Amino acid sequence: MQEAAPGFWGVLRRPFVLDLRALALLRVATAAVLLLDLAIRSTDLEAHYSNLGVLPLAALLDHAWSPYQVSLHAASGLWQAQALLFAAAAGLAGALLLGYHTRLATLGSWLLLVSVQNRNPFVGQGGDDLLRMLLFWGLFLPWGRVWAWDARARPAPARYGYFSAATVAYVVQLALLYWCTALLKNGPEWTRDGTALYYAFSLDQVLLPLGRLLYPHPGLLRGLTFGTYYLELLLPFALFLPVGVARWRLLVVGVLLGFQVGIGLTLYVGLFFVVNMASLLGLLPAVAVEWLARRGAPHAARVRAWQPRLPAWRMPWRVRIERTAPASAGSRRLLRAVGNTVVAVVLAYVCWWNLDDVAVLRPAGGLLPAPGRWFGLLFRVDQHWGMFAPAVFKDDGWYILEGTVAADGRRLDLNRGGAPVTYAKPAAVVALFKNDRWRKYSENYLFVNNAWLRPYYCNYLLRIWHENPAHPPLRHLSVVYMKEVSLPDYRVSKPVREVLCDCDGAPNEE
Repeated sequence: MQEAAPGFWGVLRRPFVLDLRALALLRVATAAVLLLDLAIRSTDLEAHYSNLGVLPLAALLDHAWSPYQVSLHAASGLWQAQALLFAAAAGLAGALLLGYHTRLATLGSWLLLVSVQNRNPFVGQGGDDLLRMLLFWGLFLPWGRVWAWDARARPAPARYGYFSAATVAYVVQLALLYWCTALLKNGPEWTRDGTALYYAFSLDQVLLPLGRLLYPHPGLLRGLTFGTYYLELLLPFALFLPVGVARWRLLVVGVLLGFQVGIGLTLYVGLFFVVNMASLLGLLPAVAVEWLARRGAPHAARVRAWQPRLPAWRMPWRVRIERTAPASAGSRRLLRAVGNTVVAVVLAYVCWWNLDDVAVLRPAGGLLPAPGRWFGLLFRVDQHWGMFAPAVFKDDGWYILEGTVAADGRRLDLNRGGAPVTYAKPAAVVALFKNDRWRKYSENYLFVNNAWLRPYYCNYLLRIWHENPAHPPLRHLSVVYMKEVSLPDYRVSKPVREVLCDCDGAPNEE
């Protein structure tokens, strides 16, 4: 923790001085999102992470694995092993929430998050990249210095303003997210026609009730389209203004919180908007944090009065991630210099990666050649912020899991609990998905280059259907997609029945 120096350097670093209490809020919010993410993922332990599910280990290693990926979850195809890893991740996220051995909890949470994301990349979305990066930068941030179990025996800091290479990285990361999102939206729907949100709200797979209310108003959608594009492109610049920092930060946080709430209320994007909202809390200026602290003071007093006994973690080895004894001034300076250097190098790499991602004109090998990508893939600082970019999908539709009963030839839709097959469009397509992980999987399932996924899903569906003795045996299953293309002026094409996969007979038990 350092006091801002006077003069040019002091002015230059003002936008990157963060409040330690805001960083504590960022830690708590990140841990809460981790726990929510684990809760959602845990409902599909077998389906998404075991050999009995839609992506057996052998298929993952054959088709979607790189030599730079690491995953503890890929060490076993048993759902029971996955359950143990999920329990460990939940324990670490809980420790991070409390600020208990914060550095170790952050490291463990990051490692297990990378691990589970690597185990099944076909259920991932943009919010996962951001959550991963929040934990990575959190390794170098003092987000357990206040409002944490670790801080109970320590005196309060002399001042709450904090500056380091990690605070620069955090602010730049948030700016990159919005800048790259805008720069990748280079289709005419975003930059010229203003029809991007019209097409987004035409996608029944993601449309929520509030979006349905806005959909019939083309003028409003056009204004919202351009508003979204220029908000993402221009607002992040306010984070780097060295004057009126508190006011600009309040503006950025307030506008972006409202923006993310709007996304979450109109489009079914899973935890994407929740992760984005949590990521903004570290930007809160002192005036906002103090207001929150006053409002939360009675609750904080009750928490302090509750004194549970938590075990101390004793490391059996000499090299420790956490300091257990006061370090000398020279050691602190050395550790700070090493940490700042590591962060600066990784931040430069992350900027390079994003520049390569958004570059319109690039050399044949890219601005970041393939040999240089190993670092990003190994440490999972790779990122892509292309939501609805460069243009919005026009192909929409819904799934029919068409099973043929062995005894009498009846056709049942497994996607609707075994109801008789009908090709009529459901009243709410989005309701057909158990959660957003399944929606994302179904989106990836459509792509031709992922055609190898299709038999595994078909086999999984047959197996879980036949596990229920009340279900009639099936002799055939077809995964059918009713493709409906969105057209201009509120027109849609006639749905086309596309059979993505056929499975005959009893399910394969491999």
